Formats: sequence, structure tokens, C-alpha cells
Amino acid sequence: MAVKSAGRGSKSYKPVSMSAKEYKAFAKAREPSRSIWTNCLKAFLVGGIICAIGQGLTRFFMAAFDMTSREAGNPTVAVLILLSVILTSLGVYDKIAQWAGAGSAVPVTGFANSMASAAIEHRSEGLVLGVGASMFKLAGSVIVFGVVAAFVVGIVYWVFGIGAWHDTTG
Repeated sequence: MAVKSAGRGSKSYKPVSMSAKEYKAFAKAREPSRSIWTNCLKAFLVGGIICAIGQGLTRFFMAAFDMTSREAGNPTVAVLILLSVILTSLGVYDKIAQWAGAGSAVPVTGFANSMASAAIEHRSEGLVLGVGASMFKLAGSVIVFGVVAAFVVGIVYWVFGIGAWHDTTG
């Protein structure tokens, strides 16, 4: 931050600095008040609604297409991803996320929203260097974490002989 010097005819600026304590008080005075309980309630409600929609979709696929709950999982996830991307492209998901906070970050829909947001934001830079590169800045870390976690869990299963009784032939 800089202010004009009080000297006559002088166009120079001199820096104005605050101590850490003064800056903290300055920032605290301008910070909007937030209620932790209200934020938790909003996150719980929106997260619960998203999960209830997912459960409703699962039940629909089970009833309409005579699927087991395991079989209905894949189309349920696909529909949730599609809904999230559509709402993101219309600007609705961001408004929900702004109001609900962490409640909208339910794994499938939150991840789809972040991928779609990155793609929409960088589309003017081209398909490869804009959309593709920006989407995978986020997705890359998630994919790497998933692969490493699966590897570690696989090693633990192998070392302790867990899961050896599973029949994978179908």
C-alpha cells in the first residue's frame, strides 16, 4: 500500500506498512461473519439431498430395469455426473456450491463439477492446451492418488491373504 507524500510539488509515493497485528485487526474488521452451525446445516442438507437423489436413481434403475443394487450403481453414477455437468454449464451448480459450501462437494458430483468448470473456463485456449490440460491439472492428482491407494491396498491384501476366497469368475 502506498500513499502520496505530503511534500509540495512532490509526486513521489512512500510506502505505508502495517505491523502484522495491525493487519490482522484490519482484516478481522472487514471479514464477513459466518455461523459455523448454519454452514454445517447447509452442507448437511445439500449433501443429503444429492445423496438422496443418488439413492432415488438407484432404486429407479432397480425397479425399472430389474437390476441388482450393484448393477444399478454404474448408471446412477453416470446420471449424477451428467446432471452435475449440465448444472455446471448452466451456472446453477456454482450457485448451489456457494450457498452450501462443502455439502456440494459430494465426491461424484463435486469432482464432475470441478472438471466441467475447468473445461468451460479454458475452452478459449483450445481443446488440447486449454480444455484437456486444465481438466487434468485437477484430475491428474486425483487419478494418481487413486492408483497409488489401490496399489497399497492391493499389496496389503496380498501380504495378509485377504480376499483370497473371492471367486472372480462371475
